[in-house]
Amino acid sequence: MIARRWVGVLVVLGAGLALLAGLVGWALRAPALPPVAPEASIDPAVVARGALLARAGNCMACHTARGGAPYAGGRRIETPFGDLYAGNLTPDDETGLGRWSREAFRRALREGIARDGRLLYPAFPYAHFTRMGDDDVDALQAFLRTVPAVRRPDTPHALRFPYNTQAALALWRLTQFEPGRFQADSTQSAEWNRGAYLVQGVAHCAACHGTRNAWGATTDAFGGEALPDGRWRAPSLHDPRQAGVQDWPVERLVALLRDGSVDGASVAGPMAEVVFHGTQYLPEADLRAMASYLRTLPVRLLAPPAFAAADGGVLAAGERLYGQHCADCHGKAGEGTPGQYPPLAGNRVVAADDPTNALQAIVGGGFAPATPGHPYPYGMPPFRTLLNDTEIAAVATYLRQSWGHRAGAVRAMDVQRVR
Repeated sequence: MIARRWVGVLVVLGAGLALLAGLVGWALRAPALPPVAPEASIDPAVVARGALLARAGNCMACHTARGGAPYAGGRRIETPFGDLYAGNLTPDDETGLGRWSREAFRRALREGIARDGRLLYPAFPYAHFTRMGDDDVDALQAFLRTVPAVRRPDTPHALRFPYNTQAALALWRLTQFEPGRFQADSTQSAEWNRGAYLVQGVAHCAACHGTRNAWGATTDAFGGEALPDGRWRAPSLHDPRQAGVQDWPVERLVALLRDGSVDGASVAGPMAEVVFHGTQYLPEADLRAMASYLRTLPVRLLAPPAFAAADGGVLAAGERLYGQHCADCHGKAGEGTPGQYPPLAGNRVVAADDPTNALQAIVGGGFAPATPGHPYPYGMPPFRTLLNDTEIAAVATYLRQSWGHRAGAVRAMDVQRVR
């Protein structure tokens, strides 16, 4: 009898929540906006400005499927809630943005509402684009009108219930999203404010580097987080032991964002993609502004886990493997070769609390982006097939506990997780 009573209570609660979600979805519904004819002419200077903004936002990377036409959509985006597929941004009248008005584009970019009134999923980073000003949003639309039109219907999303409902999206927006334009800080310089505007808005750095709650909303813009697919980790920009640059000269950070490599550091994985498609094309003034802002992020040191030295046999095996496969490039003492192979001694990626990025470099190889400042970057070959999980764990543990490093040992299951 008691069990039946609880079942009844749960049914009533479930029905009540479903009704509440439906009412919220109805209350937050948006009207469809009518299609419009394409603009007869577009100012080339506005298009050029929009092209730079598209680079800053790395729009093409997400909205281009592997082997597909630029900006035509279809790329799969993994999330904890299921898979999303990026939409078609080309000016095709039927399947793209060709008939979108200025009002419709502004609403989508800054409020996450499509032209037909549908709520958009926040993997499209409108929670960050909401800070953009009208002129920049219009310039971005002007640029997208100039890319070749491609007829490609959007691929349906593959999300689990209830995340695949507009009611769930409405509830998310009600509790997790607050639209609002960028507000300049009068106590800071114009350069700093420009950097804050770019980093917080169109560049949406917090979309990767932000710490998220259980609902996928950013709670700490630069606190660090594993990327949704779990293969890489975007480290904290608050902690100099991770990716914080508070003690870097502006020129060094500008060079990293422009060239992808500087002495002692290089980008890899998703950040290499950001530099390759995006930041290398930005004006130096914008890069300096971003560097000026990022250097002033408050320092918050994360407490490292308790250190435990690895078994001597594991370290010996790792040292042997390092001598066989790594020392010729990275040096016997991990010193590296300036301009060619990064040092491993004192390397923040190697000694990070979370070994994910270091393991990705070993398993899948390390490849810096080709840029004008670094046109022929040296790459590290993948050891995915050459070494097994136990061997990769041993060499990674050796790296993390040599040359003054005091990072945790790596297990074979850690390697398996990133394969």
